[in-house]
Amino acid sequence: MTSNKTEKPWGGRFTAPTNEFVEQFTQSVSYDQRLAHYDIMGSIAHVRMLAKVGVITKKEGTQITAGLKKIALDIKAGQFQWQTALEDVHMNIETALVQGIGDVGKKLHTGRSRNDQVATDIRLYLRDEIDQITQQINSVLKALLSLATDHADTIMPGFTHLQSAQPVTFGHHLLAWAEMLLRDRSRLQDCRKRFNLLPLGSAALAGTSYPIDRAMVAEALGFDGVTQNSLDSVSDRDFAIEFAAAASLIMMHLSRFSEELVIWMSQASGFIDLGDAWCTGSSIMPQKKNPDIPELVRGKTGRVYGDLMALLTLMKAQPLAYNRDNQEDKESLFDAIDTVKMCLIAYAGLIPTITVKKEVMYKAAAAGYATATDLADYLVVKGLPFRDAHEVVGKTVQYAIQKKKDLPSLTLAELQQFSHVIKEDVFAVLELEGSVSARNHVGGTAPKRVRAAIKRLGKQIK
Repeated sequence: MTSNKTEKPWGGRFTAPTNEFVEQFTQSVSYDQRLAHYDIMGSIAHVRMLAKVGVITKKEGTQITAGLKKIALDIKAGQFQWQTALEDVHMNIETALVQGIGDVGKKLHTGRSRNDQVATDIRLYLRDEIDQITQQINSVLKALLSLATDHADTIMPGFTHLQSAQPVTFGHHLLAWAEMLLRDRSRLQDCRKRFNLLPLGSAALAGTSYPIDRAMVAEALGFDGVTQNSLDSVSDRDFAIEFAAAASLIMMHLSRFSEELVIWMSQASGFIDLGDAWCTGSSIMPQKKNPDIPELVRGKTGRVYGDLMALLTLMKAQPLAYNRDNQEDKESLFDAIDTVKMCLIAYAGLIPTITVKKEVMYKAAAAGYATATDLADYLVVKGLPFRDAHEVVGKTVQYAIQKKKDLPSLTLAELQQFSHVIKEDVFAVLELEGSVSARNHVGGTAPKRVRAAIKRLGKQIK
């Protein structure tokens, strides 16, 4: 079983056509054609450089550039015929160029290899994708800040071990999510900066003997400089792994958000509701309203983790320099990009639909003895050592449980059973409002601090 006689750019060495199975097994054009725009960008910058340094004539450079631009228009219009037999995006475009402008098109590949070409294409592509993901993170951040602004004073229980711990404001809780996303955005920008160097000119692995000007190409393509070692340049995929690691952290954070939304929307909690347009129902239980978007985001986290592990495993045993294994980098990278983008779009749309049930949140905070720590702090201020205060409050809580009361409902006489230093002013710290307002420092949950944090974060998003 053999292929048709499509001419391969590397076919001069071979005496038999490529087996059809081999063509299918080795092709990447079915998925790497998404790099076409960047492949043509890189080729135009390369050919202009070749013309400037005199490797090709200016007329040849103009012809090749025009031919590449025509191919770009055909691809954009959906009129380009991709051929599996030509393996990848690079050979498809080069072959079409030669068919379009004749033998002068064969000069395009002077001084380069597909090895440095694909390394350049992926960097150009990933750079744009990071910019898009950064904007999507900003959209989620804006949605979070808007909701946090509306609920800077809304009291809810803060949890440790999923047990009610201390009262916080819902706005403060949302800003914790925002801080995570800001770190994610910073990691992406750091990743982008690190890989924004041009590998083109490294050729197959050793560089080229032509008098190329790599700095010219780097400037034309918006790179900060050029890579410094040709072997590393063609075989490096650290940037893809680093992105996948950053993407995994984004997904981990979105998954944590999802877990809380699912819990809060349950009947057992009832803290929030999500807009009907962002939920689905059951095919058998007509009463159901399911938080499928958070659940799917939580589930899709695993596939991005898998993409990261696939890339790490792909590179773990590769000797220098380029190996065909590297063709397998793209599907994992593309999947991580696509998944993160979809999930961020989902959250930017979902968050504005959240309805907060303030009364339910407040009641839950009041029922969990959440101001017990405030009572301990009160006793310390009155002169008790903290460990003694801790014991006093523990006994007070046990008494309240037996009496089926929350702490603010206890009388002064009941409280004074456990310590004589307790006075009438204790009730100011036992109320939920007093507790959250007392955390009036940078990073605290006091409404005043929440509003200040929103203002600070708003400036960082712009």
